[in-house]
Formats: sequence, C-alpha cells, structure tokens
Amino acid sequence: MKSEKDKFLAGEPYNIMDPELAAEETKARRLCKQINDLDDLEVSKKDKLIRELFGSVGTKPWIQPNFRCDFGYNIHVGDNFMCNYDNVILDIAPVTIGDHCMLAPHVQIYTAFHPKDPRERANSIGLGKPVTIGNDVWIGGGSVILPDVTLGNNVIVGANSTVTKSFGDNVIIAGNPARIIKQNVSPFNE
Repeated sequence: MKSEKDKFLAGEPYNIMDPELAAEETKARRLCKQINDLDDLEVSKKDKLIRELFGSVGTKPWIQPNFRCDFGYNIHVGDNFMCNYDNVILDIAPVTIGDHCMLAPHVQIYTAFHPKDPRERANSIGLGKPVTIGNDVWIGGGSVILPDVTLGNNVIVGANSTVTKSFGDNVIIAGNPARIIKQNVSPFNE
C-alpha cells in the first residue's frame, strides 16, 4: 500500500493533511524563515540554506524575503536564479527553472490544485502538476503561473499576468489569461 507521500511524489491524489507531509512542510517553513531572516551580506549562509531547501541549485542563487514554499525539495533552479521580494512557490509537483531566470516581486508559482468534486475536497484530497520554466525567463511582478504550465526560453511575462497554458520560446506574454503580445528578440539566434 502506498503512503500519502508515495502518492504525492507519483503525481496521484493524496491526503494534504498527512502527518509525514505536514512534518516536511514544517521543515521547509523553518528553512524559509531562516533564509528570510538573513542579512543580504550573509551570502554564504543564504546559499547554504537555499541548497538545503531546494532539490537542486545552480551557481549564485539569490532569494529576497519573504520567500515561501511547500516542501522545497521539488524546486530545481539553474544558474543565476533571482527571486525578488514576497514570492511563493507551491511545489506539490516539480518546479524546474532554468538558468538566468528572474522572478519579480509577488510572483506565485502553483503546482498544487484540488479536485472539482466537493466530496474529495472535503476529504482533504490534493493534486499537483509540474511547472517548467526555460532559460533566460523574466516573470513580472504579481504574476501567477498555474499548474501544468511550461514556458520556453527567453520568455517575458508581463506584470500581473495569469499564465494558464504553456508557451514556447522567444515570446512576451501578458494578461489574464496570458496571451502572446509580441515576439521577443532572441540574442542567441542573431
């Protein structure tokens, strides 16, 4: 019989009130608090804590307070990841972020969602779908990335956008729901 954590990691419906998962969320919350409480000059301490919290980390990660996540170990970031103030990543499923990505203030990345059936919601059933973000992506302030979204390389997401579907490379998207507003120049193809 699968544990709730096994179901959770397999992307299956799971009980969000499971004690094992609750303990892991508490651990992540404590690590987030430690990261958030550090002074900007304590770079090596912050780097060490980010690496303890996240599943994998490239070079030079930077997180401003107040950062929040569910578990942390489902978050994978590449080189030069920059996370500005007051961001939330609900990492029920994997969140993979490429190299040279920037999250402006108040960005929210959600892999978590709940069943449509109210009986399942009443029984604390949770679900998750991954989010994948390519290289050289800038997500504008106040934007929300919903479960099961993939953003390609060199994408800019306009401020206060809600991204409900996937987009390919070299686009600027904005709105609610987000849509392509123009092509983005790719310096890599010039």
